[in-house]
Amino acid sequence: MAENNQQNNQQNAPAEDVGRLRQVRRDKLAELQAQGRDPFRIVKYDQTHHTQEIRDNFETLEFVAPTDEDGRALVVPMSDIPAEKIVSLAGRMMSKRVMGKASFANLQDRDGRMQLYVSRNDLGDEAYADFKKMDIGDIIGVKGFAFRTKTGEISVHVKELTLLSKSLMPLPEKFHGLTDTEIRYRQRYVDLIMNEDVKETFKKRSAIIREIRNFLADRDFLEVETPMLVENAGGAAARPFITHYNALDEERKLRISLELYLKRLIVGGLERVYEIGRVFRNEGTDTRHNPEFTLMELYQAYTDYEGMMELTESMFRYLAEKVCGTTQIPYGDNIIDLGKPFERLTMNDAIKKYAGIDFDAVKTDEEAKAIAKEHNIEFEDRHTKGDIINLFFEEFCEEKLIQPTFIMDHPIAISPLTKKKPTDPEKVERFELFINTWEMCNAYSELNDPIDQRERFAAQDANAAAGDEEAEHTDEDFLNALEIGMPPTGGIGYGIDRLCMLLTNSPSIRDVLLWPQLKSLDK
Repeated sequence: MAENNQQNNQQNAPAEDVGRLRQVRRDKLAELQAQGRDPFRIVKYDQTHHTQEIRDNFETLEFVAPTDEDGRALVVPMSDIPAEKIVSLAGRMMSKRVMGKASFANLQDRDGRMQLYVSRNDLGDEAYADFKKMDIGDIIGVKGFAFRTKTGEISVHVKELTLLSKSLMPLPEKFHGLTDTEIRYRQRYVDLIMNEDVKETFKKRSAIIREIRNFLADRDFLEVETPMLVENAGGAAARPFITHYNALDEERKLRISLELYLKRLIVGGLERVYEIGRVFRNEGTDTRHNPEFTLMELYQAYTDYEGMMELTESMFRYLAEKVCGTTQIPYGDNIIDLGKPFERLTMNDAIKKYAGIDFDAVKTDEEAKAIAKEHNIEFEDRHTKGDIINLFFEEFCEEKLIQPTFIMDHPIAISPLTKKKPTDPEKVERFELFINTWEMCNAYSELNDPIDQRERFAAQDANAAAGDEEAEHTDEDFLNALEIGMPPTGGIGYGIDRLCMLLTNSPSIRDVLLWPQLKSLDK
């Protein structure tokens, strides 16, 4: 019982006692090393099962030990246990309850936790004494057989126990969870140990990305990689991070998008390409933004933004079914229905629906600015009617878009890489998908006219000269590629982190990034 109390005290210790507890653990390690039993010299362990495998296959693995006349289990030598019944687990010890000659412990591996039954009769006096000295957080390997306790809990009866790695730092108090958000993000390794739901979130994130690849492979897309260090960070409206390339003595930028290099590959004839990769935007952080994030962009020759809508709706539905097992996705207080057809609205129709203003009837920039003043929408002198439309949409519409909605036909002023609508040269064939008020993706019928593209780059250069730090700049090599000739193409970019937030019901982007950006502790 004293040993049990020691373990509990380690978990509930105030911060000022952590140093003392660390020293106790270091002393235990030094004692082991002096005896020639340094756990850090162990290089491998024969792990045959994980905890979930034992639960899933318990009927096959269960071994019922013989009992004496009074019904007490007899000690069975390892050699008498059928080889197919022996299991070998490895993981972190998360709790320990010592009761004289027999004890219970809890081992945690990648799949979850498993109760261990540890007795002196099975291990022997010396090994059992070693076990009693072990600490919560130590990494151990155990070999034995699966059985069910009198209370019905599937457990492992330990016949051999090995200390594989000594934990020198006590885990946070109470193994049910680490709750300090700042510490959780900075020490994600502790967060993953203490909070099972966090581990499940990142398992699901991995499954989402795996299923995206499976979906696109079935549609004959080719996964590629493009440069991260670029001379011209184009393809989006964002400020780049800037670095210096020492070998060339030249300035380079971290990419803000994947677009322009992927479209070069369409020019090269690859027809269907995509990339999942990190991009970097020199901006602030909030619940939906992180300066480095995971973006997926794909481009398909010989289709348009209608084709991208079909692909997007099909992919989101596929991911929900594969990863979540349902198209009815809970998020906060809402149920997002990915099973029914997504609503489609033009940007102007959305503004008309939610703000009561018909911008199709507005003819000039001056009229648009006057309407903005009437509705207390702030704008800059350089803004055009198209910019004002976008500001109205952000102010009056985004917060209304809970269920999946394609917002189509954006103003040309905010879409420098997009093909014009043949029926309305002020608009482009572009859409954004909104779910739960968030922009989930951005898609175009890609501009493949090099003359038109040069004129739009020139307009962006003028915006940059006027002080717009997020404006694009002319990319001569990309223009050269367009002059070689690019087929009609549909393209789209998806924010993978927001998609993971949606499918894991996570309130912040930081909850789906293993290590989100945080201010340095010494600042």
